[in-house]
Amino acid sequence: MSVELRRANRSDAEFLFELVTADDTREFLGRAPSSLEEVVADIERSEQEHESFGWLVAEDDGEPVGSASYRVLNDRNRIVEGGRLAVHPRFRGRRLGDEVARAFQRLVLRELGFHRLEIQVYGFNERAIAHAERAGYHREGVKRKAYLKGGEWQDAVLYSMLDDELPD
Repeated sequence: MSVELRRANRSDAEFLFELVTADDTREFLGRAPSSLEEVVADIERSEQEHESFGWLVAEDDGEPVGSASYRVLNDRNRIVEGGRLAVHPRFRGRRLGDEVARAFQRLVLRELGFHRLEIQVYGFNERAIAHAERAGYHREGVKRKAYLKGGEWQDAVLYSMLDDELPD
């Protein structure tokens, strides 16, 4: 298994749309596009605003298997929020999510030079919480009323990782 990340391009649009709208990923992705047009718009944004936003495709031996994204929360303090970390349902059960998370952490904290990477787990999703902890994130607490879902404000669990906490 050799997971690599690359910036999404237009040829990835259908794969990414299928991924973010799959029944078992849509529920915990937070701000994810809900139409193919929105996917294409986010890919274009990633290409144009690569220093402040990026949508990445995870590949295992050259085959697209998942995605991750980042957006700058505070450029001055080099804080970035991670999101859309998901493995396509047809590739589940191979621990690819752990590999994608580690590749994403290395990219954001080492290659892009951010100091702090934050993620939020929506809806207290137990699978996502276990994954965050396996991937080395530190739980910081609950972010009250973090997002709107079905007309109701929902809480999220906030996790973070600093650049000096990234395993070599």
